[in-house]
Amino acid sequence: MLKVGLTGGIASGKSVVGEMFVGLGAHLVQADRIAQELMRPGQPVYNEVVRHFGGSILNPDLSVNRAKLAEAAFGTMTERTPSPLASRIQELNRIVHPAVIRRHEEWMEEIGRQDPSAVAMVEAALIFEAGAAKRFDRLIVVTCRDQQRVERFAKRQKLALDAARKEVERRMAAQLPEADKIKAASYLIDNSGSLDQTRGFVRQIWEQLRPDASSKN
Repeated sequence: MLKVGLTGGIASGKSVVGEMFVGLGAHLVQADRIAQELMRPGQPVYNEVVRHFGGSILNPDLSVNRAKLAEAAFGTMTERTPSPLASRIQELNRIVHPAVIRRHEEWMEEIGRQDPSAVAMVEAALIFEAGAAKRFDRLIVVTCRDQQRVERFAKRQKLALDAARKEVERRMAAQLPEADKIKAASYLIDNSGSLDQTRGFVRQIWEQLRPDASSKN
């Protein structure tokens, strides 16, 4: 089995790329989905997040309001002070990252038992920041142009472009610089062009991943 990490900055198109790999035969789990499961009421991670960030991040049904949690971790749209911002993000990451890593490690082990020649792919925005990069055999970084990132985020979050740009810049500033991720990548996918172009990059990489997975069996 080949363990592959799929990562990239906010709104780079990781999920689209991940779906393309699944279409070719990869097994995929999204770290964001794992985190959502871990933050369901009653879960240890949920309890820790609420203890650290308070009940104001909860919906009336006691589920975590992700927008409110993001605001608590990243600050409001108008905040600019970097130090408190960074400390709150780190606080959230210390709670969530270890549990997410354990869960996707368990998932990859199960995939390996079911299919020893599988390509097991974890899609996660913060593979490097969580210290998980060395857990993978290959790392794929997805990139796009800065303006595309802002436009995609604005559309997804239903924000004006100026507000989206500020939010994207703030979140990217809390992550490892994209240039450093690219240097550490096994493969780079430029998702700035058409979907057909991106699909072509994915196919090229898949043609290398599949034999590598079989050879590790």
